[in-house]
Amino acid sequence: MSTITTKDGTAIFYKDWGSGQPVVFSHGWPLSGDAWDVQMLYLAERGYRTIAHDRRGHGRSAQPWHGNDMDTYADDLAGLIETLDLHEVVLVGHSTGGGEVARYVGRHGTGRVAKVVLVGAVPPLMLQTPANPGGLPLAVFDGIRAGVRADRSQFYKDLAAGPFYGFNRPDATPSQGLVDTFWLQGVMGGLKGQYDCIRQFSEVDYTEDLERIDVPTLIVHGDDDQVVPIEASARRAAGLVRNAVLKVYAGAPHGLASTHADRLNADLLAFIQDRG
Repeated sequence: MSTITTKDGTAIFYKDWGSGQPVVFSHGWPLSGDAWDVQMLYLAERGYRTIAHDRRGHGRSAQPWHGNDMDTYADDLAGLIETLDLHEVVLVGHSTGGGEVARYVGRHGTGRVAKVVLVGAVPPLMLQTPANPGGLPLAVFDGIRAGVRADRSQFYKDLAAGPFYGFNRPDATPSQGLVDTFWLQGVMGGLKGQYDCIRQFSEVDYTEDLERIDVPTLIVHGDDDQVVPIEASARRAAGLVRNAVLKVYAGAPHGLASTHADRLNADLLAFIQDRG
């Protein structure tokens, strides 16, 4: 297994496929780098170096008690990029991983970054506040915390079989394989890190981080995302990131990297190759 060791001694697992310009993927909660396998394989076969790590507390990475916060996640990502000495990186983040990518830029800048892609991403802020009335009430996230505490395994099965992939929609064609894969990735991680991470994707404000992004940025979001509703996330983010391009996938759910993999793969490749 390939790992780096962070400044606080945490082992972060990563996989590194192919060669060429690096594309670094940050996964969503409660998954692992495996969530990006389809995109990694597609781009690696087309001449790119694709890298995905497991966030601390998730997947095959270590499960420390401390440091399960977005600043540290972003610093872990920076450690990976610096250890591998990557330049002209395309950063791709889904859901919580979108927050990680944004916070990376907020803390470390874009000196090593060529482009940014946010897919179903949580920024700028998921929580409903007086300044963010379109967000979700705190009770929604308290419910997630309660579900994870009570029966994490069943909660992950229900999330995958329902809103995450849109399998709860009348016209959906559910995939038991996707549900099983989601569950497996989720239970590989640790309860403490995943529990702490709920606050990071729900209550952290990424507005200033988005405003610091000064490289070409693609924002992809499904308009039937039941987990990260588009109005308070992608549509607001597109107005905060300079010259961002927003692509809305009609009818697509939160887990569109799996349900709409062919379309996302093609859009990623076109965006990366665009020299305009």
